[in-house]
Amino acid sequence: MRLNRNLLLAFAAPLALLALAPLSACSAQQADTYSLADFATVRKFDAHVHVNVTDSAFMDQAVADNFEVLSINVDYPAFPSIKDQADAAHHFIAQDPAHFHYATTFSMKGFGSDDWAQATNAALDAEFQQGAVGVKVWKNIGMVERDAAGELIFIDDKGFDPVFNHLAELNIPLIAHQAEPHNCWLPFEQMTTENDRLYFSAHPEYHMYLHPEMPSYESLMAKRDAAVAAHRNLRFVGAHMASLEWNVDRVAAFLDANPNAVVELAARMAQIQYQSVRDYDRVRDFFIKYQDRILYGTDLTLNPDEDVQEFRQVAHEYWTNDWKYLATGESRRVDDIDADARGLALPKSVIDKIYYTNARREFFPARAD
Repeated sequence: MRLNRNLLLAFAAPLALLALAPLSACSAQQADTYSLADFATVRKFDAHVHVNVTDSAFMDQAVADNFEVLSINVDYPAFPSIKDQADAAHHFIAQDPAHFHYATTFSMKGFGSDDWAQATNAALDAEFQQGAVGVKVWKNIGMVERDAAGELIFIDDKGFDPVFNHLAELNIPLIAHQAEPHNCWLPFEQMTTENDRLYFSAHPEYHMYLHPEMPSYESLMAKRDAAVAAHRNLRFVGAHMASLEWNVDRVAAFLDANPNAVVELAARMAQIQYQSVRDYDRVRDFFIKYQDRILYGTDLTLNPDEDVQEFRQVAHEYWTNDWKYLATGESRRVDDIDADARGLALPKSVIDKIYYTNARREFFPARAD
């Protein structure tokens, strides 16, 4: 039996379109997303690093990978002194203000005394004159520092009000690392990431599962939330996903409740990947919905006496691996979660915000691109 030629053509046309449809959709998606080859060409901002030396290795790699960085000074006993961190920051802000930026911090010594807030504000103002664009508070508030009566000092203590009000008046953001990852309150076998197991093995003083006498995770989150709510005019940056890294729904609720807050990703990518392996769409949808409220950051740190060439290699690998996960749809093995994580393939417009424009808006509001 001979088929009519016109009938064949009628069937062939839609079949051809069907065959091309997946290819066209794939091409459209690829056009809307970046590839690994785009990494070096797209300007980027790492909103959480620690450049604690005057060696140029960190900044050399940042410039090579097309990054601006925010180096965050912090009152952390394992780091150089606050003064030494400030000296390194002053060195680089003078040398390369186009790529290097920094956030200052303050000491808790004398907290509760009559002149602590005034002296602290004066010290912060001196750093702002030097170019500091933010102020960092660390987990020592809530987990280490105690008042004259021996009670822990929390972030919602009224003694901080003059400092936080001063920052709000100057439109300077507060970067807050409060509490620890949720894994901190779990036994090792229940922790979700290997990097947390390694960290708390090395720092048992911060492994709260071993210290039931210390505040609970939820109580520290409540104190932080109370401080943010009490200072609505203060721009707040929740370091390390605001310590809600284990559940993007919790991060979303925090952002919904606090329009003055944003979060950054530093040192919490594995916890995000742990979730996306289990519920890919939920994590990807979170990044797209809150694309204006998320800053890229790593927590990369260069301290004295470290091998600078090794550091450069590690930094480059860290940055490119994160780019592969956030910007592309490629999968890679993530040892920290013992699984393959598929890239989120976020649209270019979303990547541009998370990797650059959100940080510029937060830390340079008068000069936002």
